[in-house]
Amino acid sequence: MTTVIVLGGGVGGMSAAHELVERGFTVRVFERQDLPGGKARSVSVAGTGTDGRPDLPGEHGFRFFPRFYRHVIDTMERIPVEDGRSAADNLVQASRDEIALDGKAPIVVPAWFPRTIADVRLMLSDPKLVAELHLTPDDEEEFATRVWQLMTSSRERAVQDYERLPWTSYLGSKHQSEAFRRFLVGGLTRTLVAATPEEASTEVGGTVLTELVYATARRGTSDDRLLCGPTNDVWLTPWLAHLRGAGVDYHLNAEVTAIRCDGRRITGVTVVEDGRESVVTGDYYVAAVPVERMAPLVSKAMREADPILRGIATLADDVAWMTGLQIYLSEPRPIVAGHVTYIESPWALTSISQAQFWQGYDLSTYGDGTVRDILSIDISEWDKPGMIPPHKTATECTPDEFAHEVWEQIKHAVNRTGDVTLTDDLNRGWHLDYDITRSHGVDADAEPLLVNKAGRWNLRPDAHTGIPNLFLASDYVRTNTNLATMEAANEAARRAVNGIIDASGVDAPYCKVWPLYRPWALAPLRWHDARRYARGLPWDPRPPFVIRAVHWITSRIGHLVSRVRKRR
Repeated sequence: MTTVIVLGGGVGGMSAAHELVERGFTVRVFERQDLPGGKARSVSVAGTGTDGRPDLPGEHGFRFFPRFYRHVIDTMERIPVEDGRSAADNLVQASRDEIALDGKAPIVVPAWFPRTIADVRLMLSDPKLVAELHLTPDDEEEFATRVWQLMTSSRERAVQDYERLPWTSYLGSKHQSEAFRRFLVGGLTRTLVAATPEEASTEVGGTVLTELVYATARRGTSDDRLLCGPTNDVWLTPWLAHLRGAGVDYHLNAEVTAIRCDGRRITGVTVVEDGRESVVTGDYYVAAVPVERMAPLVSKAMREADPILRGIATLADDVAWMTGLQIYLSEPRPIVAGHVTYIESPWALTSISQAQFWQGYDLSTYGDGTVRDILSIDISEWDKPGMIPPHKTATECTPDEFAHEVWEQIKHAVNRTGDVTLTDDLNRGWHLDYDITRSHGVDADAEPLLVNKAGRWNLRPDAHTGIPNLFLASDYVRTNTNLATMEAANEAARRAVNGIIDASGVDAPYCKVWPLYRPWALAPLRWHDARRYARGLPWDPRPPFVIRAVHWITSRIGHLVSRVRKRR
């Protein structure tokens, strides 16, 4: 039997183990945490349970499964949970998403293609609500043009030009209004890719933005899906049980501290498990640890064997903090039936009200019995002053100050005159992700998020390396997804497994890898741009008549096909 050693048991490592064991490989996984899933895991908040009740659930950050996630959903469909169901059946659809504006009516939009007259009315009301942002007609025209350019540009232009171009440069924000820079450049970038617009790659930010546009414009699944309970309960623990049941030798509390290389191949890895050090060997190795943990593992011998691995050290510095805070409420307070983006919040907050989606979970049976809802919040901006005097940054706050500041920012956005949603008497406590260690300020974030900065694509390695028995399965690997997400980690794992199939000669089917969605009706426009790019010409907002005619015809055909499918 061919043995594969998987370094790391996050989504990338678990995905690789899943695909490998299904194809007959012997698989051993070594994960440094005491829980599976890496950044995706949920936790129990120690010491909160009383009178025999379990501790309150906490998490690194809320889980979000947009429609363009295909790889991780496919894997979830192969994870049994109970009653003949799969983990994918534990996904629930949000119906609305909200952009909260301080002291103003929020912008609420459907999270899917309009299905009811209420959805249509909501979409038609958008122009009135967007006017609250004080965007000028020129702002709206400029932004629409830039989005259309992303949708109709060729892949060659995206990879060669947009990947090197910061988001703020692409949008040309210096020539637009303050509202344009504040909301459409700064706020949107922080929300989509957890990065500053000066750093974020246009190719990455543009891909996420257009995928979300495509998703809401297509009939079917909501673009905003969440889990119906704590992540470990409804996904990761059943996944671990399934892997072990299939024969995966899965080790928790086992940290890989060194990768041994003889200059040509990997000869083993050093593992510290329960305080004991040992050397583990196999035929092939899959490194599925995050980039900041992979960097110190890449030895000089490895860099000499494959020079592209040198770029990992640079990528390891391209990380930022994006982590979670849960605020426990004594009454259900669903702000909206989906995600809320606090676009004016200094700390770039987003949230989800969990209880409305956790059907079958009685939160009163957790903690001290008084909790009825959980406001789960992600914080993306850690270096800007807060609202409360003396206006500390997130990194300067003590834990109590941090939680209080986040609570005040959210209240400031959702409480309006005559419409108060959150009051202090509802607040039953909070939990900050255990990865953040703090005393009188921040000490460290044990698991930061990779930021896809402009110009970094050439530094990122493929899943198969120049070392014949080493493969990579993490979100810094080159993938179609091209964003630091569990979807990218799963896709990278599939690519790594396909590489092992080739290298080993094992007779097994390849893992499926999907491209990102590209509307076929726009194919003529993308083809036209590819020809222009090959000749060194810029994107053309007005292609030749014949191209426009072909585009119109293909669009009509697409509408007819959709109508036929709907009638069926």
